[in-house]
Amino acid sequence: MSAEVLAEVRRILAEEVGRREAVLPSHRLDADLQLDSVQLLTLVVGLENRFRVALEEADAADVRTVADLVRLVERRRAGGGA
Repeated sequence: MSAEVLAEVRRILAEEVGRREAVLPSHRLDADLQLDSVQLLTLVVGLENRFRVALEEADAADVRTVADLVRLVERRRAGGGA
């Protein structure tokens, strides 16, 4: 798992979403971090901008945890699909 992508997830959650608690790869975006739709959108747009990738709405079906999101961004950076 990319430490760079995970660090950016943590930075966006802290600085742009205002979530200051520890963020672990195993945390579920909805149940553990309790991100609402606006917070999720802020996170996704921040990752897209930072890593110059496009995350599709269809990708959301497979993304449940922070680790899932990190892996998705890594695949997009490598030029891979879902």
